[in-house]
Amino acid sequence: MPYIQIMNKSIMPRLFYAIVCAMSLSLLSCSTSNERVQRAIPLDSEIESKVEQLLGQLSLDEKIGQMCELTIDVITDRSVRDSFVLNEEALRLVFDKYKVGSILNVPQGVAQRPEVWNALIRRLNLLSMEACSDVPQIYGVDQIHGASYTWGATIFPQEVGQAASFNRQIPRRVSEIAAYESRACLIPWVYSPVMDLGRQPLWSRMWESYGEDVYLNCAMAREAVLGYQGDDPNHIGPDKVAACLKHYMAYGVPVSGKDRTPSSVTERDMREKYFQPFRTAIQAGALSLMVNSGVNNGIPFHANYKYLTTWLKEELNWDGMIVTDWADINNLFSRDHIASSKKEAIGIAINAGIDMSMVPYEVEFCDMLKELVDEGTVPMSRIDDAVRRILRLKARLGLLDRSTWDFSSPELASQFPLFGSEDFAKEAEQMAEECMVLLKNEDILPLKEGTKLLVCGPNADNLRGMNGGWTYTWQGDRTSELAPQMGHYLTFQQALAERFGQQNVAFVEGVHWDERDFNLDRMADDWSRIPAAARNADLIVCCLGENSYCETPGNINDLDLSQNQKELVRTLAKTGKPILLVLAEGRPRLLSDVEPLCKAVVHTFLPGNYGGTALARLLAGDADFSGRMPYTYPKHPGAFVTYDYKPCESVGQMDGNYNYDAVLDVQWPFGYGLHYASVSYSNMTVSPETFTAADSITVTVDVTNAGEQVTKESVLLFSSDLVASITPDIRRLRAFEKVVLKPGETKTVTLCFGAKDLSFVDMQDRWVLEPGDFRLMIADQNVVVTAIENN
Repeated sequence: MPYIQIMNKSIMPRLFYAIVCAMSLSLLSCSTSNERVQRAIPLDSEIESKVEQLLGQLSLDEKIGQMCELTIDVITDRSVRDSFVLNEEALRLVFDKYKVGSILNVPQGVAQRPEVWNALIRRLNLLSMEACSDVPQIYGVDQIHGASYTWGATIFPQEVGQAASFNRQIPRRVSEIAAYESRACLIPWVYSPVMDLGRQPLWSRMWESYGEDVYLNCAMAREAVLGYQGDDPNHIGPDKVAACLKHYMAYGVPVSGKDRTPSSVTERDMREKYFQPFRTAIQAGALSLMVNSGVNNGIPFHANYKYLTTWLKEELNWDGMIVTDWADINNLFSRDHIASSKKEAIGIAINAGIDMSMVPYEVEFCDMLKELVDEGTVPMSRIDDAVRRILRLKARLGLLDRSTWDFSSPELASQFPLFGSEDFAKEAEQMAEECMVLLKNEDILPLKEGTKLLVCGPNADNLRGMNGGWTYTWQGDRTSELAPQMGHYLTFQQALAERFGQQNVAFVEGVHWDERDFNLDRMADDWSRIPAAARNADLIVCCLGENSYCETPGNINDLDLSQNQKELVRTLAKTGKPILLVLAEGRPRLLSDVEPLCKAVVHTFLPGNYGGTALARLLAGDADFSGRMPYTYPKHPGAFVTYDYKPCESVGQMDGNYNYDAVLDVQWPFGYGLHYASVSYSNMTVSPETFTAADSITVTVDVTNAGEQVTKESVLLFSSDLVASITPDIRRLRAFEKVVLKPGETKTVTLCFGAKDLSFVDMQDRWVLEPGDFRLMIADQNVVVTAIENN
C-alpha cells in the first residue's frame, strides 16, 4: 500500500498506531471506490496534464514548500511602525530557500487599500515563480461578510443574518460581490463560507454560521460557493475566487461552548447532520476546505483519516485541497498530546489527509516533513497527492497564467469599476432589511411620522456592534473608527434621527462598552439624564446585545445579557414609556426577565454598515419585516435545545405517579418571525402521496397577503417521521422559498424535494428510507404521506 508504513509500535503513540492501521484497512476496502463514484468536480484533461507536467518538474524541496502556508507577519519588516514594508531577508528565506507555496492574513492586522493588496500579492507571486519552477504562491484571506479586510469594500450582514433572510439569493450575491472586490485586490482565495451548524448558543462563532438547521446550511452554503466561484469550478473567472469551506466539521457544537474545545458527536449524527452541508458544497464545486481545530470523542479532526480521506476524498471522489486551521498540526503535539513531537504531529496530519499546513510562523515544518519523507514515515505518494491538489487549485484559479494577475494597480482598478459602488451599497441595505426579524409587536410598530424617540443602549451608536468580528480587523474592534473614513454609514441612532428628524430623536446612551475589555459594559455618565429625556419621548428604542468579538477571545461563561443592560431596561420601564428592544448580537443572550417589559422586539443580528438605515426603514413601515429565526433562541440558562429535538425532550405529565416534567420552553423558536402584513396559508397539496425513495415529491400551497402593504414571505416546509426504527427528530426542514406578495395577492408556491431526503442514517451507518407515514407541514397546513418499499 503506497501510503502506509507501519512503524515500530514501541516508539509511536497508540492513537497514531490505531490511525495508521485504520488507514490500511480503509485503503484495502476503498482502493477502487473513486472509480465507482461520480467525480465531485468534472475532470479537465488540460488542467490535469498541466498539473502532472509541473509536478514532474518539482524537486522534493519545492513540493514540500507548496504544502507550507505562512502568515504575512513572517515576511513583514516589524521595525517599520507607520507603514507596511516587506522584510527582504525573510523573503529570501521563505521563497528562495523554502519555496513556500502560500501566504495568508492581512498586513499589520488591519484592512488594506486595493492598491496595497495588489502590489503585495503581485510581488509575492513574482518572487515565488522565480524560486519555484514558475509556480506562484496562493494568497488566502478571511474575507467574511464581504471583502472585509479591504479598505472601502462593501460590507454585508454576517452569515447568521443572511440565514435569517431565508432567501438563497442573498448568500449568492454577497459572495459574488465579495469575490469581485477581493479579486480587485488580486486576492484569489477566501476562507469562507463557514458551514458549522450553530447548535451551541454559547459558541463564540455562532454568528459566522448559517444557523442550526442542516438543510438551511446546505442551501445557503451551496449558493455561497457558486457566488464565489461561478458555475465552472475548473475555470474560475477573473472576478471570482476559490471558496474554502470551514471548519470541517462539528466545530459549532463544543460541549463547553468554548471555541476550539472538544465536541461529542456520534458517528450517526456526524454523517446525517454535520457532514451534509460540506457534502452539498463540495458537490457544488468547492475547491478547498479548512479543518475543525477541535477534537471529537478524543480524536482531533486534523488526525482523523476517516473524515479527511475516506469521507471527503474517496467517498465524494473530490480532488480539492484540504488546509489546516491556524497552527493546528502543532496542536496535535502541544495541546492534544497525541504526538510526542512537532515532527511526529506533522506525520500524523499529512498521512491523515492534510494537504497544506497553515503553520503559520515556522519554516521548520518543511525541514521536518522532508525528514519524514526521507525516513519513509510519509510516503512520496502522499506528498505527490497533496501537491497535485495544490497545483490543481492554482491552475483552476488561472494563477499559473501570469497574464491573469500581473497588473499595475491602475490597470487592475480599471477592470473593477464597481468596487465599493453605490449599486453594491444599495444591495447591502436591501439585504440588511431582509435579515432582520420582528419578534414581538404589541401594536406599536410601525412608528408614525412625528413620533418622538429616545434612543438608548451600548449598541445605539456603535458601528462595531452592528458589524461584529472580521470587520477591518480580526476582532472588529476598530470598525467605529475606520468605517466613517470609508463611507457614509449610519448607526442605529443616526439613522433614526435622519429618518424621523433630528428634532424628534434624543440620545442617552445609559450603558457603554468598556474600552479595555470588549466583553464588559459599564454605566455611562449620562445615566442620570434618562428620566428627563424619557418625559419628552413617545417611545424608547433600547439597543442592546454584544460588542464585536471573534474566535477564542469571544468565549464566555454566562449567556445572560449583562446586568447593566438589563438594569437599563428596568430603569426605562419605570418611566412608563413603551420600549422597543433592538438586539444586535452574535449569539442569543438570555433576556427572559426583561423581555416582558418591552412592547416590541427586533433582532438585527449583525447587519453590517447599512444596518442602521435598514432598521429605520423597517421601523417606519417603509418596508415590511420578512426575516425568520435561523436558530432557537433559548429562554433559560440550563435549557438549550434545537428545533429538531427528540420527542421525549418535550413530554408533560405521564400516566401514574411519576411526574415526567420535560416541557420545552424557549424564547423564540427556529423559523419564527412576524410581519406588519397578515399572511395566511391554504390548499396544501402533495404529489405523490405514496412514494418510494426514487420519487420526487411536489408540494403546493396558496399563500395570501391580507395586509395593506407589500411583504415578503418565507414558506417553510417541514416533515415529521411518525414511526421509525430509531427515534426520529420531532421535525426537519425540507424546503423553503421566499416570495413577494402584493396587498391582497394570493400566490401558489411550489416546493420540491427528493423522497430520499426523508431518509436517515441507521445503526449500520446506512442511509435508509423506511416504509411508513410522514407528516408534511407548512404553517398551519399539513398532509400525511406514505413511503413504501421499492418493488
